[in-house]
Amino acid sequence: MDGLTIVDHPLVRHKLTLLRDKNSSIQLFRAVVREIATLLCYEVTRELPTELIEVETPIARTRAPALSGKKLVIAPILRAGLQMAEGMLDLLPSARLAHIGLYRDPLSLQAVEYYFKTPEDCAERLVIIVDPMLATGHTAIAAVDRLKEAGVCDMRFVCLLAARPGAEALRAAHPDVPIWVAGMDEQLNDHGYIIPGLGDAGDRTYGTR
Repeated sequence: MDGLTIVDHPLVRHKLTLLRDKNSSIQLFRAVVREIATLLCYEVTRELPTELIEVETPIARTRAPALSGKKLVIAPILRAGLQMAEGMLDLLPSARLAHIGLYRDPLSLQAVEYYFKTPEDCAERLVIIVDPMLATGHTAIAAVDRLKEAGVCDMRFVCLLAARPGAEALRAAHPDVPIWVAGMDEQLNDHGYIIPGLGDAGDRTYGTR
């Protein structure tokens, strides 16, 4: 699919299998979500701009590459996206945070907003939206809609697992927002859950099941 990158690394594939296993403990699930997010962060930031700066090594002065421009923003969709954000912050500790509170209505499957907060200059920064699941695509589309209303024009969406219908919906609604995923399944059930999927990532992360 154009605009969608599946990070097909053996470590990512192995860890995604651990998440799919219904017998994985809550503690293991949390840890693996964070680990996969860190691995995905390598890929989604691969083309960040750099500039040469002067540094002094223990031996001599030299010019070496460093990230340039404003620090990016990580925007987890609450609350399931928080664990992924933590994994990305392991690599990008100085990144800014935005918070997008959305939940999916169980009957209509549409996204309902209950909280939205971003840095004041968010529109001037690259924003990486993170959410474990891209199922119907409604929540992801609502998050991008809301950020665009706030003036953001440079966004990337990162998730652990996508369903093809949801990925296609997000790409159709926002073709300017590329997607990175650890895996993709083909179907949704009547309740909007990914098949075979990995269950409700929010429930499995926070132990509410």
